[in-house]
Amino acid sequence: MRKTAPWRTVLTTAAAVTGAVSALALTAAPAEAAPAKATSLYAPSALVLSIADGESAATTAPQRAVTLNCMPAPSGSHPAAQDACARLRASGGNFDALAEGGEQTFCTKEWRPVVVTAQGVWQGERVNYEHTFANACQKRIEGSSVFAF
Repeated sequence: MRKTAPWRTVLTTAAAVTGAVSALALTAAPAEAAPAKATSLYAPSALVLSIADGESAATTAPQRAVTLNCMPAPSGSHPAAQDACARLRASGGNFDALAEGGEQTFCTKEWRPVVVTAQGVWQGERVNYEHTFANACQKRIEGSSVFAF
């Protein structure tokens, strides 16, 4: 039986560990992140819509809230998702233009403010919309089917 010097065993073990660490470092080296790829041909359109009684969303709690997804097909918890998506597309995603072409109804001039919000993404662009209507009748006319829930 041949005896090896203890320093030879230490050197052999150190070389093996160094080689293993080097191999691990090569395989675990951080790679450049691959660019994000689109999973759809359409830009995302997903919103959370809310309604509250009051003048500002910051000072009131939402009474009702729904989700509205318009791409690739209308969906979400909105009760009239297809109509709401059609109205938003017709307005070019401009929530202030929703009242154009609305129904011809007369409302009282009472001041019982209703605040609506829309937050999320519309055709790939970030949306953070808030509008206060004088009362629920005004919201129904000017908010169209988008805020009818």
